[in-house]
Amino acid sequence: MFGKRRPDASQLAAFEQVRRWTRQRFTLASNAAVLVTELSCDVSGCPPLETVVAFWSEPAQRHHFRVFKPVVEVLPDDLPFAWMKNALITAPGFDCACC
Repeated sequence: MFGKRRPDASQLAAFEQVRRWTRQRFTLASNAAVLVTELSCDVSGCPPLETVVAFWSEPAQRHHFRVFKPVVEVLPDDLPFAWMKNALITAPGFDCACC
């Protein structure tokens, strides 16, 4: 009753589409973990909803990026360029509350 509401069909399709675009953009294996989530923010200047993407590549390196809009509004051009893949690596010991 007080939890988050379930995503509707258009949101579920958008999550899957962003997952697919991420796999293609960064040439990830079909079994590589890709997490797409939508977060709300109450901090001044922060968008009300943002999309956060995390993915893992060999050898077990975690990458992540944010798109400052709801998942249903994300377009392929919103994803970072493929050549930025290494810049998206999360440093060891980095504590990220987002994903």
